[in-house]
Amino acid sequence: MSLLQVLLLGLCVALGSAVEIQRPRGVPLSKREFYPENKPFTCLDGSRTIPFDRVNDDYCDCTDGTDEPGTAACPNGVFHCTNAGFRPAFIPSSRINDGICDCCDTTDEYNSGATCQNTCRELGRKERESLQKMAEITKEGFLLKQQLIEEAKRGQQEKQRKVTELQESKTSVEDKVEALRTVKETAEQPEKEAKERHLKAWEEQKEVLRLEKDKAKMAEAFLELDDNADGYVSVEELQSHPELDPDGDGSLTETETQGLLGGADRVDTTVFQDVWSNIKDKYQSESQPEAPPPVETPREEPLPPASRSEEKVAEDEGAMPPYDEETQALIAAAQKARDEFEEAEKALREVEDQIKYIYRLCPFNRVSQKPKYGGSETNLGSWGSWAGPEDSKYSVMKYEHGTGCWQGPNRSTTVKLTCGKETTVVSTSEPSRCEYLMEFTTPAVCQEPPSLDSLLHDEF
Repeated sequence: MSLLQVLLLGLCVALGSAVEIQRPRGVPLSKREFYPENKPFTCLDGSRTIPFDRVNDDYCDCTDGTDEPGTAACPNGVFHCTNAGFRPAFIPSSRINDGICDCCDTTDEYNSGATCQNTCRELGRKERESLQKMAEITKEGFLLKQQLIEEAKRGQQEKQRKVTELQESKTSVEDKVEALRTVKETAEQPEKEAKERHLKAWEEQKEVLRLEKDKAKMAEAFLELDDNADGYVSVEELQSHPELDPDGDGSLTETETQGLLGGADRVDTTVFQDVWSNIKDKYQSESQPEAPPPVETPREEPLPPASRSEEKVAEDEGAMPPYDEETQALIAAAQKARDEFEEAEKALREVEDQIKYIYRLCPFNRVSQKPKYGGSETNLGSWGSWAGPEDSKYSVMKYEHGTGCWQGPNRSTTVKLTCGKETTVVSTSEPSRCEYLMEFTTPAVCQEPPSLDSLLHDEF
């Protein structure tokens, strides 16, 4: 038989066996003993005693109004609505016979002539349906709570096992990373030295080529300047090149020309080599040099550096020659060590990512807030205490001493726990600056459903 069938059956029994116990109008059953019929009545505040026939005589005798529970005589009187089939209620006695139906059983309008309908059974039916649904939810939540407890035990053991495995794996990978780091550094040192040697040799080769090129250009310039081919470059011959004017006034004077020649009137090839630095930057050749025609040379007999054309020399100066086989081998070994090291580091990061859990709400630990698409975590409070009311202390959790606000207090969070079928954060808000409120439903707080007797109890 279902819970609903039991509930309705019990209700039928309760309603069918209900007996109206005689008592003054407006008096609840719980206080009937204070109104013994045909005996003097004592005001419930003990202020005086009056004959019983003065109870509900429409005249207020007691200061607490208890002698007139069924009339509007006392301003502080209270009328009890029996409301059979629904919940009993209390209303101010001033509402008795005021033409407005306050009690669902219409007992408050017994002498007003108001047209009232007894709606208690319908109201009771609706409330019982609501209570039935709540009972079913509570029962289901309570069963889920028991399941959660068992799952939590198994989950805790599984998590502990996984954490232990991850820690062991992390230690193993860390050791491997450090070992490969040593291998990498050992391989990189000879690689670095070989590259430095190669670069130094290339720089030296470029310098030799540059000097050879400069020497060839100087010899060519000497021949061009020696107009009379007497083996000397004179002041007069040099003055035919105005671009050499040192002060840029457009005139190359004799004095300026002698200065370019080191103070001499003329110089031979040896001296010209010494003063070439004064001339070469501005000197313009009278004719563009032509590259010599290519020479067919067997591949196994490369041309010596001295026989290369200027174009070839310039090309060689612009790009480093390839590494020799020994250097290439060292580079390959170092690169292999780097690749293995990076792979091990990647594996370590993957292990660390599995260990680093980020929770928005971690019960009995802390509450945190982290942007969805990256950013630093903000601590909204660490576990403080239970902060619910006296009758429901464990319904509210308080997390305190979080990250401080700018020019404000430290962040804190109040978590309200309610019974539900799912464990989930329903809403999060910030009702006050730096004070957060989180609504959290979980079967873990569901209580055992109340007995049918308590659900069916109505006072007649």
